[in-house]
Amino acid sequence: MILVTGGAGFIGANFVLDWLAQTSEPLVNVDKLTYAGNRDSLAVLAQDPRHVFVEGDIADRALMAEQLRRHRPRAVLHFAAETHVDRSIVGPEAFIESNILGTFGLLEATRAYLDSLDAPAREVFRFLHVSTDEVFGSLAPHEAAFTEAHRYAPNSPYAASKAASDHLVRAWHRTYGVPVLTTHCSNNYGPYQLQDKLIPLCIVNALAGKPLPLYGDGLQVRDWLHVQDHCRALRRVLEAGRVGGTYAIGGRSERANIEVVRAVCAILDALRPRPDARAYADQIVHVADRRGHDRRYAIDPAKLTRELGWRPGRTFEDGLRATVQWYLDHPGWLRGAQPTEATAPPTALTP
Repeated sequence: MILVTGGAGFIGANFVLDWLAQTSEPLVNVDKLTYAGNRDSLAVLAQDPRHVFVEGDIADRALMAEQLRRHRPRAVLHFAAETHVDRSIVGPEAFIESNILGTFGLLEATRAYLDSLDAPAREVFRFLHVSTDEVFGSLAPHEAAFTEAHRYAPNSPYAASKAASDHLVRAWHRTYGVPVLTTHCSNNYGPYQLQDKLIPLCIVNALAGKPLPLYGDGLQVRDWLHVQDHCRALRRVLEAGRVGGTYAIGGRSERANIEVVRAVCAILDALRPRPDARAYADQIVHVADRRGHDRRYAIDPAKLTRELGWRPGRTFEDGLRATVQWYLDHPGWLRGAQPTEATAPPTALTP
């Protein structure tokens, strides 16, 4: 048994589905079901006894202690987090509560759980903390990509809250001996992503005939990683990663935001042409840039390849086309994932 936090969110749900497709080992999935959590993403598991879903907050130490005591997992995989930069600018408090205090509570519950284990069980236990490349700040156009040795320089409330959680994880390993693993991933894309992120929001707005607003000049660069490749990497790190180690996970697919939006538009032109036969790219408009917008992120996953043999399996072009097709094929999921007025997505396209 493993325990997953945030397993109804985008990356977490993909990991849960991938895990149960690849192994018979059961898991318990704890998710608070905020705006970003969607039980519909896990609908195929409704009758699967290997999937135990618990609605709850990771900051609730009593709840987490009970789940750990009851299920006796051999690992905790920590996905639960507030993740959207725009939302963190508007309302940073939720990011402090979830990403910092939530991680603290989870680490404390895990530390107490470890004290209850015998030596063999403690020896094999792992706490895998899923972080982001945004903790490293912004890269200049020709700077080398981020590696595990890059210094922290977070520029948004979201990035700062994730950096703080990373430091807590490191401290609980060095001070208390919690056997941790930390990963830093680049921008994920793929199925089950809520429409407050660039690719699904671009698809939804394009099909609805709405403008496709891009921040600034649209030349901000991100490194794109298909979520299924990310899931493979996480399984490999959990299996063979060095305790206390960090691993950068990137797709080696740097693209400017405007390139991504134009690529989505071209795919839609081919798969779902507009009734008036005009190009979807005609809907692109440029809007004022957001505050503190990082110019470029990129990940060098060489360590992960060298030590654990992982490489991204999908090209961005193949993965993007498959992603657009998935959203076209699942209009019901998109309707079910519509945010409420109180949690409406940002008005501009952003990863």
